[in-house]
Amino acid sequence: MRSYPTGPAGRAAAALAASLAVLVPLFAGAGPAVADDGRPDRDFTIEDPRITESSGLAASRKHPGVYWTHNDSDDGPYVFAVDSRTGKTLATVTLRGVGQPRDVEGISIGPDGDVYVGDIGDNLDGTWDHVWIYRFPEPKTLRDSTVTAVQYDVKYADGARNAEALMVHPKTGRVYIASKNEDGGGLYEGPEKLAAGSTNVFRRVDEVPWVTDGAFSPDGTRLVLRSYFSARAYAFEDGRLGEDRSVAAPFQRQAESVTYTADGSALMFGSEGEASGVVRVEAEGWTGGESGTGESGSGSGSGEGAGAPKGGGQGAAGQEGAGDGEVALGAAVLVGVAALWFALKRRRG
Repeated sequence: MRSYPTGPAGRAAAALAASLAVLVPLFAGAGPAVADDGRPDRDFTIEDPRITESSGLAASRKHPGVYWTHNDSDDGPYVFAVDSRTGKTLATVTLRGVGQPRDVEGISIGPDGDVYVGDIGDNLDGTWDHVWIYRFPEPKTLRDSTVTAVQYDVKYADGARNAEALMVHPKTGRVYIASKNEDGGGLYEGPEKLAAGSTNVFRRVDEVPWVTDGAFSPDGTRLVLRSYFSARAYAFEDGRLGEDRSVAAPFQRQAESVTYTADGSALMFGSEGEASGVVRVEAEGWTGGESGTGESGSGSGSGEGAGAPKGGGQGAAGQEGAGDGEVALGAAVLVGVAALWFALKRRRG
């Protein structure tokens, strides 16, 4: 569900989001379009009118060029398979055997080929004493179907919290969740194996910035975490974060999702909204200088963002380490926000 922090940071984030609908097209055009050559894993637009709040992405392991996504709230137990060649939905999967989803925020595919869906959103940071993860085998054939899913109850060892990022390690199958907080969240590690019928306790193992989604590289050695205005890639070994680099994340209207392509050659960044765009960013590995100052990836999208280093607070109204182009775009956005603010204030006066 779309949510912003409270206080000044929340007002800034809300103002930025409101202005993006006007300002982003001026810098970036109307958004990504379907690739002319018809190849998969390129920029595309989700055309299904039912998908208005795409909050997670996962690259199919069985169907090249297909991405699984879902709405985040006020929807049923549905997951959609979208073709990156055309932007069209190839299958709608209805989950049977689970409760009514509350706030679905993440999706990932494990090494066993099962799809994991994270009903982990909690915008009031403690409204629900437990959240859920749903799991079902990825269908061999893409068609509308109903599947029986396993439901897992999840609690955090240090109390309830909001989260939007669910990541399954592609080698160990262990599930991780990154919480979302304006002052910095946590990376939570689940038990070695999830158990149905009992509570699965997730324990905080590291500190992370403000996160709206995350994804492991196919070999499991990198973990990318994104927020509304930035993304970072971390080395990942033995369940812990290591050296980190900024990623050339596109500047999107409501940046909510990220996944690696199935072959690991690129990252796919998604956004909420009707006819929302998915942007490909090449994964070029580690480059640059010291930790936190290098660059990973080059994008075909509308802009880039730099993030805060591991464990640092990451507010919605500004990021450190941005490039010249990002600074110019950010300045333009802030000017637009200021103009809107003074116009509204003057009108009220």
